[in-house]
Amino acid sequence: MSMGEENVKDDCSRLASQQTRGDLGKEIAAIVLRYSPRDLKQMQWNFSGKIRNIDPFYRKKLEKLITGHLHATWENIRLMNQQGSFAAMKGGLPENNGEYWTMVAAHCSGGDDDKDRLRFLKFLLAGFCMFVQNIPPHPVGMPFPGGDTVQFIDGVYYCPVRTKANDVDAALCPFCPARQTPDVGYLKPPVKGSTHRKQEFIRNTYEFHHFNG
Repeated sequence: MSMGEENVKDDCSRLASQQTRGDLGKEIAAIVLRYSPRDLKQMQWNFSGKIRNIDPFYRKKLEKLITGHLHATWENIRLMNQQGSFAAMKGGLPENNGEYWTMVAAHCSGGDDDKDRLRFLKFLLAGFCMFVQNIPPHPVGMPFPGGDTVQFIDGVYYCPVRTKANDVDAALCPFCPARQTPDVGYLKPPVKGSTHRKQEFIRNTYEFHHFNG
């Protein structure tokens, strides 16, 4: 076991043992802030390299969204830590928080310290989104093959690949707070609708759009 792999396992064990969103946020921040802005930039370059052969229009949109999302998450962690925001976050964590960090430790044990280190940063940022902020690790508007995107409607996040992903990011899907976008699409809720209209929207979503909650 390399020194880097051992450190990641120790970090993951500590993250898995946290009890509140604030405690987890503080621990994630302590690890993330050991990285440099150049590390974040390298992760963005690596992502751009992986998608260089896809459609240029789709590639440009993906790069803009992912780069912005990574930078925003990084800055949010730094600012929340600086301002002491985590102390007030007393809400409990989902039961699968420990399972997530066990999975992360396994995924970051490839034997190449440099690659594992950047892969760990990716999982740290994603974990912060899902468990501390309770938002999907992929940003709203992110497109997927077929044209569907991550959406935020009436206080609920929807993702078209929440239960259907077949790529490496499927590792994140079981832990994502988003709901699966229904196969046939779904009706947008009425703007400032009455309680009756909102209930009608929910009923239509469940009965006619195969929502699987």
